[in-house]
Amino acid sequence: MQIIRDIATLHRAVDALKRDGKSVALVPTMGALHDGHLSLVRMGKRVADHVIVSIFVNPTQFGPNEDFAAYPRDEARDAALLADEGVALLWAPYVAVMYPAGHSTHIEVAELGADYCGAARPGHFDGVATVVAKLFNQARADIAIFGEKDWQQLAIIRRMARDLDFKLDILGAPIARDTDGLALSSRNAYLSEAQRAAATALPTALKAAAVAIAGGADVGESLAVAEKAIIAGGFDSIDYVALADADSLERLSIFRTPARLLAAARIGKTRLIDNLAVG
Repeated sequence: MQIIRDIATLHRAVDALKRDGKSVALVPTMGALHDGHLSLVRMGKRVADHVIVSIFVNPTQFGPNEDFAAYPRDEARDAALLADEGVALLWAPYVAVMYPAGHSTHIEVAELGADYCGAARPGHFDGVATVVAKLFNQARADIAIFGEKDWQQLAIIRRMARDLDFKLDILGAPIARDTDGLALSSRNAYLSEAQRAAATALPTALKAAAVAIAGGADVGESLAVAEKAIIAGGFDSIDYVALADADSLERLSIFRTPARLLAAARIGKTRLIDNLAVG
């Protein structure tokens, strides 16, 4: 597996991979890889001839009081995992390569990024959209794969790709979960043993709400019950629990399909997100 850090070398390597009509899938990550990331790689191998993975901890999507400096980094471990999965190329640029001196352009995602995680993390999705657009241009892939765990991010990237005429397919990979139902996340490593046990209250409450809403229960009442269950389960606060249109992310007070339950809650200093399809 090649590890590449400059754009010119990346372009030459991708051109070589795409010879004879071969296809390339891109899996963007921030490293600290776990089985959820590897499930994206495996999907990439099913849908394309070669898989490229990017590892870049993007400073522009972290707020001033967030965990950029503390975000887990272990490139050697990550690279070994990717090599074992048969990844063709690891794109691991330095910050100065991604954002060279004088870089002043960014993408604003407007209404799709204003609610949910965007409300709690102002500017976050502008940073995500900007770096993903750069990754699309750099990697020149035919397909890009993102996890469905961050449903808002996936919806924003799909809209951005459509609005800016990127010629690649955006695929969402199902959420990878531990045996107790908790969505796999790099931030799970921040949890103490007690917090990790309590964190299952989040997917459990969402599952109960999804069943209730699909069965005809009042949306507002179902969301309120879910919030109470999350707090009772050991979370300290809730950023949001909402039913949203799966495509537009519009908040729904009356159930219609396609719909998605979206949630973010804090346990200790760790913020966890999750979502479920409804119906």
